[in-house]
Amino acid sequence: MAAFISPALILFVLFVLVPVLFAAYTAFFRWNGLGGFPTDFVGLENFQTMLQDKVFLADLWRILLITILSIAVQLPMAFGLAMLLHQNFPGRTAFRLLFFVPYILTEAVTAVLFRLIFSPRRGFADAVLAGFGIDGIGWLSDKNIVIFVIFGILTWKFFGFHMILYLAGRQSIPEELYEAAKVDGATGKQLFRHITLPLMGPTLRITVFLSVIGTVQLFDLVYVLTKGGPFHASETLAITMYEQGFVRNQIGYASALSIAMFLLSLVFALIYQRYVLGRDLQGALTSSDGGRS
Repeated sequence: MAAFISPALILFVLFVLVPVLFAAYTAFFRWNGLGGFPTDFVGLENFQTMLQDKVFLADLWRILLITILSIAVQLPMAFGLAMLLHQNFPGRTAFRLLFFVPYILTEAVTAVLFRLIFSPRRGFADAVLAGFGIDGIGWLSDKNIVIFVIFGILTWKFFGFHMILYLAGRQSIPEELYEAAKVDGATGKQLFRHITLPLMGPTLRITVFLSVIGTVQLFDLVYVLTKGGPFHASETLAITMYEQGFVRNQIGYASALSIAMFLLSLVFALIYQRYVLGRDLQGALTSSDGGRS
């Protein structure tokens, strides 16, 4: 058994545990990444600077905003589409493939594509508006709307992934439950409320978890699109960390930001696992032992 586990464990230690511990170590130093190991110990100064940094605080607000929009718009849209595509109609396989294709594209390719679409005066979006006599909009240059434009792109990119998860969850529900309920006179709304939603609860909760964690780690797509601009209006926590560490060479401060990202994800994951996903795990364990506690 140890022979099979050892390679994965070694890779985990080298590429996950060691970088995390090293980042935690350097977060307490003022260091530019050169000249060997850091020696200028500053204690909690980097963390104090971080908590007073308006860019960092704005990053947290943007994470919260995108998370709320994802739960309120992106996930319900994917869920509704999955319910439609579960129905038996000609060409549904082609529609499933069509809606899933954006997820296959890499984030960098998606960003380049939409940079062309939202290019000022020459892009497809402004050309459509010009057809209606409307002047071009600074889609990616207006600090008041850029975050919503990015959310729209994220929705286009990832709703297909959530749609497939919802579709798989719906297909796992036995049709006999619906047939029995229909015999008892249940309406479509009652079927949805008392069978579909409860039995798809685990899938719904997993997609919310993935959406939140993905938002915290958001980097590639936004960086290629706007590099966090204009005036930090679309900057994410990962972009702030990159800019501080690899552009300004403030490795110590960037390490503090990385620890903040790690703790934010970890704390959310633990709380979500304990109070939300815990019921699914408990139900699975109860089912596996035949209902015995």
